[in-house]
Amino acid sequence: MAFEQQHSPPLRGGESLLQRFRDKTVPIHRHTIWYYFGGMTLFLFAVQVVTGILLLLYYRPTAESAFESVQFIMAEVSFGWLIRSIHSWSANLMILTLFIHMASVYLTRAYRRPREATWISGVGLLVVVLGFGFSGYLLPWNKLAFFATQVGTQIVGSVPIVGSFLLKFLRGGENVTGATITRFYAFHVAILPATATALLALHLLLVQLYGMSTPPDYKAGRTMRFFPNFLLRDIVGWLVALGVLAALAAIFPWDLGVKADPFAPAPKGIRPEWFFVWMFQTLKIVPAHVWIFEGERVAILGFGLLLVLIAAVPLLEARSSSVRPSASGWFTMLGWILLLYVFVMTLSGYLETPVFASTLQEAAPDELFKSDIHNQPYVRAATPTSITCGDSIRRCALTSLPNIKRVCTGCETPGATKTSPRG
Repeated sequence: MAFEQQHSPPLRGGESLLQRFRDKTVPIHRHTIWYYFGGMTLFLFAVQVVTGILLLLYYRPTAESAFESVQFIMAEVSFGWLIRSIHSWSANLMILTLFIHMASVYLTRAYRRPREATWISGVGLLVVVLGFGFSGYLLPWNKLAFFATQVGTQIVGSVPIVGSFLLKFLRGGENVTGATITRFYAFHVAILPATATALLALHLLLVQLYGMSTPPDYKAGRTMRFFPNFLLRDIVGWLVALGVLAALAAIFPWDLGVKADPFAPAPKGIRPEWFFVWMFQTLKIVPAHVWIFEGERVAILGFGLLLVLIAAVPLLEARSSSVRPSASGWFTMLGWILLLYVFVMTLSGYLETPVFASTLQEAAPDELFKSDIHNQPYVRAATPTSITCGDSIRRCALTSLPNIKRVCTGCETPGATKTSPRG
């Protein structure tokens, strides 16, 4: 859908920002409703900040006391359970509203000139928000979060060239330990908030400078004042979001689960948070090898390339449209295909029965990774077992917990077999 551009006059020296705020107008058209999701995402981010600060007063980021501190918040602190539930639910709702906001901007092609920088800053915010979700998941130090982080960071370790460095950087060592909590805590409460604040300030500034896009059938003169008309409507949306958030937190309080035990087997049916499930499912259907390359490395490179392409869409479309005007429709169609793929893969992750669940009563993290992602059942045995490498070290060298002896580590010969006792 083509959009015309609406330019806001640039700021002049000595111009009152307050007067500009009062004079700002918002176009009215059939797509105006999508404007409100940006403000709703900002509101939920503010909820995250406030509830996160309250949780910081009691949380202790160590393997020995992280779980107990969250338990204390939920059981002993007045309304602590509610604050934690609001924090967790608002994180998920924030990611959902951000997805909707990004999708609406893409499909309405509101990223076109002169708003390329606005779009790129928005993509940066999306990455940071997903980083919030990934880093915050481990902090309660429960069983599910521990093993999900074990698998998630192992996947990051598959990135070509820098994978080993990234794995150790995220974990603070070879394994997921108390050092990993400290790292993730630093990311979650210091590095990511600072990055998000800078990107958010830039994004809001760009929105003020370049205004909001309008559809081609927009009738000149159909506008409303930002203050108080649009702002009051925005606040109504915030109140709706607050009501949904309060209902979810009160009716479905966020569960704490069982404390993580690095020596325990992984629970059945483990998967990442919903916003990463489509990637997890993709890794499961990718063949073990694509030509001469390992399948998971190719898939991860594909994810990175997809992110770069999404960020570069305004530039790519502008260049393509200058040569072929109809090319813009292809970008919109590709956006719909991507959305459909993400939806279907996410849904399949929640509907299907995990492959390993039918063959394993208990699974170690290395077995979980091999069985679930590559769809290869792998039976745990208490007695010495023979494991065939095939032609990939990744298949037999994923053991990293202290109680699991390495099996076939370093075996690079195709078809080689090595036997080792398992703990």
